[in-house]
Amino acid sequence: MEGAISVNVSQMDIKEPWNIVTIAKPPWANYSHSGKLERLILQLGQGKGKFSEITGIPRSIGCIGNNEFILRRDPLSVERTKEIIREFYFANGREIYLTNYDSIEYMISIARYAAAIGIKEVYAVVRIEDIEKIIPEEDVRIIVEFEYSKKNLEKLKELKWVHGALIMMTPDQYAEFTKSNAEFNGEIYIDLLYPGSLRHLKFNVIEMKRVHSATTNMYHDCLAGTLAITADGYALPCPLLRNFIVGDAKKETIKQLRRKKRLKNFWKLTKDRIEGCSMCPFKYLCHDCRALEYQASGDIFGIEYCNLEL
Repeated sequence: MEGAISVNVSQMDIKEPWNIVTIAKPPWANYSHSGKLERLILQLGQGKGKFSEITGIPRSIGCIGNNEFILRRDPLSVERTKEIIREFYFANGREIYLTNYDSIEYMISIARYAAAIGIKEVYAVVRIEDIEKIIPEEDVRIIVEFEYSKKNLEKLKELKWVHGALIMMTPDQYAEFTKSNAEFNGEIYIDLLYPGSLRHLKFNVIEMKRVHSATTNMYHDCLAGTLAITADGYALPCPLLRNFIVGDAKKETIKQLRRKKRLKNFWKLTKDRIEGCSMCPFKYLCHDCRALEYQASGDIFGIEYCNLEL
């Protein structure tokens, strides 16, 4: 294939049922956290995803998906981007997610670089519209992203080499999807689309939010260990918490950023610190997306999506 780009060969055999790794939450939400830097989410451009910073991002796993953002200053240089990855490696980082690219060629070149210097888990989240520009290569885990449709599921059948699929869907589509036969054995990440408020919620949000992390009494199940860096160099606790800048990667190293008190406060933002959640008997079993709550309520401590809140 002329002009093709290389990525990881991993999933070659078909198995049933669907290998659903996570529903409505990032794959690390069930991990035990240590209070140290665990992952870097590195955005590589303004992005070309369907959802935007202006119109709203209603995705449950929008943090690792491709969206569209406003760049408030010049993007990071290629050299600084690679420096950040090296700094992450020397900070014992092992998990990096690359998202929001403007050029698929640039994204894959950065993914190759991260893998070559020794990052253990390099994930590149690629829109299905761009997947034909890629061919398999070792050490880069491709996650193909698309909206749920029969047409896109047919395309997925042919992508047995990709590591996983991030599928955006409504709750009704999720019910339909789980009844279908699996013809892809990679990991599946169900990216639910949320309505603007609880009034329009048509699924059991408590069931979807359930997590099994032993450290949710000490650390936020999603934010803990996460550092996000935008294409223009702002350091954030989450790619979707754009108004909560914790540092500047143009001026500060990963070592300096990971020591920021404001970042660590987000890592430790447990339900005990959220009024309305602190007395709930399910508080340590309930996944908590601060970005979705902030988008819906304008309050970082909001609890818009809770069936139990009276």
